[in-house]
Amino acid sequence: QVQLVESGGGLVQAGGSLRLSCAASEIRISIYTMAWHRQGPGKQRELVATITSGSTTNYADSVKGRFTISRDNAKNTVYLQMNSLKPEDTAVYYCRGGNYWGQGTQVTVSS
Repeated sequence: QVQLVESGGGLVQAGGSLRLSCAASEIRISIYTMAWHRQGPGKQRELVATITSGSTTNYADSVKGRFTISRDNAKNTVYLQMNSLKPEDTAVYYCRGGNYWGQGTQVTVSS
């Protein structure tokens, strides 16, 4: 069955960095637009970043210049490099490919 498994979340101080990974199985991410979403405490889930099969990227205004989405088709993995983290980035981060979602990974940024 299709699986998207996120990893790399954790607790970090404001200004720090984390790199999230999303490893896919039973789907080839190379043919999908892949995305990262997040849901903060008491908030709706929001789109953070996307990367098309041609590697065109788009970002939410709140993360532009700080986050970078990338893909390694050979490893069937998508990444989200997060720099200059802020407390408001605290959320569960989810990977999505097509209609498939991962289980999420918690990112907590302390002030």
